[in-house]
Amino acid sequence: MVNSKAKQVWLLLGALVLLGAAPLLLINAEFEGADAQAEDLITEMAPEYTRWATPVFEPQSAEVESLLFVLQASLGAGVLGFVVGQYTERHRQKRLQIRQEK
Repeated sequence: MVNSKAKQVWLLLGALVLLGAAPLLLINAEFEGADAQAEDLITEMAPEYTRWATPVFEPQSAEVESLLFVLQASLGAGVLGFVVGQYTERHRQKRLQIRQEK
């Protein structure tokens, strides 16, 4: 039998998936990033401008580009969370050690 804590976790995960998928399924819009908007503005302001650098990798579609951006952001958030957690736990362990020495 599934305990209430596990049921709560599964319900929260389901709600998270629903919240993430609902805008993609219900809203019929074209998602455009700041890079594309900047490129359009530059083309409008200076039509003769030519790039002096080219991207190393250009995804085939906007969806893949968005996926890579989300993966990059989540990886960065994970690393940041890990580092903050390490420092917090290290600080907590030092306080515990000081209390035990008294």
